[in-house]
Amino acid sequence: MSKPIEVNDANFDQTLKQHSLVLVDFWAAWCGPCRMVAPVMEELAKDYAGKVTVAKLDVDANPQTAMRYRVMSIPTVILFKNGEPAEVMVGAAPKRNFEARISKHVPAPV
Repeated sequence: MSKPIEVNDANFDQTLKQHSLVLVDFWAAWCGPCRMVAPVMEELAKDYAGKVTVAKLDVDANPQTAMRYRVMSIPTVILFKNGEPAEVMVGAAPKRNFEARISKHVPAPV
């Protein structure tokens, strides 16, 4: 059973290098919409295990990475393909919206 991994300013670049597709949830503990997206990220981690690495980055604890990718509001979810941003989604959304963006880069789970 796969779960989202925690990433930070120190290991972010290494995580992108290790995995060809990384879905990163930029969030903060005080953010209500972030708490709504969290269970969706858990489901996506399970559904796309072995195809997409799902990661979470706390913007309060890791401001450098959030600034580098110009994350101005949270939740922001960025799908990185080969280390580069391929899809950017801002705000809380249903699972199907995230799946639609992911499916452009990887087949949907069966």
